[in-house]
Amino acid sequence: MADEEVLTQEAEAEEPVEIGEESVEEASPVETVETPPAEPEAQAESEEELPAEPTDDRAWYVIHCYSGYEHKVKHNLEQRIETMQMQDKIFQVVIPTEEEIEVKDGKRRTVERRVFPGYILVQMIMDDDSWYVVRNTPGVTGFVGMGNRPTPLRPEEVQAIMKRMEAEAPRIRVAFRRGEKVRIIDGPFNEFIGVVDEIDMERAKVRVLVSFFGRDTPVELDFLQVEKI
Repeated sequence: MADEEVLTQEAEAEEPVEIGEESVEEASPVETVETPPAEPEAQAESEEELPAEPTDDRAWYVIHCYSGYEHKVKHNLEQRIETMQMQDKIFQVVIPTEEEIEVKDGKRRTVERRVFPGYILVQMIMDDDSWYVVRNTPGVTGFVGMGNRPTPLRPEEVQAIMKRMEAEAPRIRVAFRRGEKVRIIDGPFNEFIGVVDEIDMERAKVRVLVSFFGRDTPVELDFLQVEKI
């Protein structure tokens, strides 16, 4: 009986420990209180650090000049912008170009090709002063637009032009057409003469009919494996 009383007293002594654990569990949510209000404040601070979008009326316009004089006209216009202190109204002068690979005399070379020969893009705020500076630049024949009023390019048009200029892989210039004779300059049919049967611009492939053992045999090649005769 004495032993049973001792065990009963030990069990009763352990009960406060269970109560203490429950009290700890009840208090734990207080110790792990989340503080979501701090996140919006941090987000607001990061948004304030971002550069603000232009709020003025700048837009992209197209001017026309004689083909082949684009770089000279651009130089003339940039000089006039600096001389007449129009940097706050005329911002960028761009000649749309893209890199292109051409095959000539069996050699490959990368050249810069004008996307729109005879046209230059100008980012500016259009008013009487800026119009006068651009329009009277030597080599400029006029603005592109309806009547006498220049028409700005739409944002999606500008984006498409810039994306084309920034393309990583240069375009391949195709100097031959269907039905024309070409010379194969690479591969197992090197130095063979054939006739262009089909051109696949998306895959940059050309199918050439080559006379082989007295019959025309279709051969699929890359654009860079053939050249026009």
